[in-house]
Amino acid sequence: MKTLRLIPAIALAGLLFSYTAIAQNYQAAIDNAYSKYKDLKEGANADYIKELANVDPDIYGIAIVTTDGKVYSKGDLSSRVSIQSISKVFTLAKILEEQGPQAIMDKIGVDATGLRFNSIVAIELQKGKEINPLVNPGAIAAVSLINGADSAAKWRNIQQVHNEFAGSTLLVNGPVYVSEAGDNLRNQAIAHLLLAYGRMYFDPVQATDVYTKQCALNVNAKDLAVMAATLANGGTNPVTKKKVVSPETAAYTMSVMETAGLYDNAGQWLFKTGVPAKSGVGGGIIAAVPGKFGIAVISPPLDAAGNSVKAQRTIEAIIAELKANPNLVMPK
Repeated sequence: MKTLRLIPAIALAGLLFSYTAIAQNYQAAIDNAYSKYKDLKEGANADYIKELANVDPDIYGIAIVTTDGKVYSKGDLSSRVSIQSISKVFTLAKILEEQGPQAIMDKIGVDATGLRFNSIVAIELQKGKEINPLVNPGAIAAVSLINGADSAAKWRNIQQVHNEFAGSTLLVNGPVYVSEAGDNLRNQAIAHLLLAYGRMYFDPVQATDVYTKQCALNVNAKDLAVMAATLANGGTNPVTKKKVVSPETAAYTMSVMETAGLYDNAGQWLFKTGVPAKSGVGGGIIAAVPGKFGIAVISPPLDAAGNSVKAQRTIEAIIAELKANPNLVMPK
């Protein structure tokens, strides 16, 4: 009997040791990447949105949130930047949840365009079809498609889903919104061209404005990591335990992230890491390792494709150290 009583205690001790080792691995991977890249000075802030040029280029924060809600971090988690194109992921998820995958395939498309994220040529070539919800034309169309009788209702829907993914209330960065709204003529042109091809589902001017406001939501690295972890956890926020979207919606969303998440470099990113990701010109990148964790890094200086240089290197290093590439399978 004494031996039998010892078995649970031994098993518990082994389990605790395993959890501790895993935690140490996560934190060590973050610490190592931070030390390696904290002094990296490559890239430059986006300046086509004037207010982004004024963001502190030295902001550097890393966060991992696991699917059981554990948080590991390093660096600046207090500074907030505008979410920009990362927001496209969560608006896409909301439409998938409300209207199903066929609506996205029929009314927007899921193939990568093969052209720049704000390309007008891509619209002309496809006559408004296959414009992808993670580049500007498809994202503006997505805002026009999301449930809501007017622009205020659409905005509330978008803001709510972002808050639920983050597990906190995200506020609009006023200066960024004003700066971008005063200089978004190209996006307005995109919206009107889509309307001409029958691929806008709401007023193009109002849809563009809501899209601009969506991109100006303020986030820090932990917010973004929780959002990524919610996708990795099948649509349930691992911190708040709230079901935000279904596992099927999370899967469809991550699939589009794989093919179009990092602008022109999406293929290179997937080749290196194997994980779904999305960048924004505010300096953030999120990545989701399905069933394991979400990771986010914020560092404003970007490469020529519009992706944070330091965030890419950091996430690549962490994924490699943790052997978290889902395609990396060791033979038995």
